[in-house]
Amino acid sequence: MSMSIASRCTAAAAAVAVAMAGLAAATPAAAQDYPTKQVRIIVPFAAGGPADIFARFLGQHLSESLKQPFVIEDRPGAGSVIGTGEAAKSAPDGYTLLMMSNTHTTNESLIPNKPYRLMTDFVPVAPVNESELLMVIHPSVAAKSLKDFLALAKAQPGKLNYASSGPGTPYHMAGELFKAMSGTDIVHVPYKGSSQARTDIVGGHVQMMFDALTTMAENAKAGKVVALATTGQKRSAVLPDVPTVAEAGVPGYEATIWIGVMAPKGTPEPVVAKLNAEINRILARDAVKTEWAKQGATPLSMSPAQFDAYLRKDIEKWAKVVEVSGAKVK
Repeated sequence: MSMSIASRCTAAAAAVAVAMAGLAAATPAAAQDYPTKQVRIIVPFAAGGPADIFARFLGQHLSESLKQPFVIEDRPGAGSVIGTGEAAKSAPDGYTLLMMSNTHTTNESLIPNKPYRLMTDFVPVAPVNESELLMVIHPSVAAKSLKDFLALAKAQPGKLNYASSGPGTPYHMAGELFKAMSGTDIVHVPYKGSSQARTDIVGGHVQMMFDALTTMAENAKAGKVVALATTGQKRSAVLPDVPTVAEAGVPGYEATIWIGVMAPKGTPEPVVAKLNAEINRILARDAVKTEWAKQGATPLSMSPAQFDAYLRKDIEKWAKVVEVSGAKVK
């Protein structure tokens, strides 16, 4: 006897429900097994900078805890746009991640014609850390303090220059914000990466630079550069004798650098959640906090949703700085 239409519909609905339940169960299982092969972390900046250094730190610890290689691939160029564009086109399966920074939130307004949109083509995974910047000059510059440097810059508009690791980077925007707030005219000299910019400030080929405290402090301690100021709200424990920019001559000034991890849009939420939990677990270790504190870095811990809100707020912040400073990509 053949099944009635109602019976066939009921059976079909039951089959669909079973299939959907199996699919739903498969995703958490896949996340539980993740990763089953090598994961690459694209760093869209040059080797030797903070993003590269901390990506390697994170990759090593993720490899140890998740039992699969996390390999770092440096893809610098065009103010992070080249490597980020590559990451955006990658399969959203959790096996390609992006190490990003506030360069990316700045570029949303500074470089509107990019092959991607940050909050459209990526999903937030987790922040990693933040640190202050250190404003330094070469010892040949006729200044021993920030007030000296301000006087020199105002007496010689357009004669002094400052290095950055490229358009839209925290180093560039810290310089533009400084110019806008101090009323000085200092020429921006963009490099393809922070390592070469750092080499040239130490070598005296450029006169001033805002650099990550984590990578420039040792040069200042060794006398290779003169530390004028740090860029946080209070003095750094790494260089306690160095004043902040705000207290030394430019009231209200503040600029920092932070880094984080994103993944291509469509990456399964359970995979994102697993990565977020593991990264937060690594950053919560006392040994990590202690070691990073010596370098001037502070771990950041957020859920993916909290990091999403943080990113959107930072995009708004730097859009205002770009507008006020008049910064442009040449």
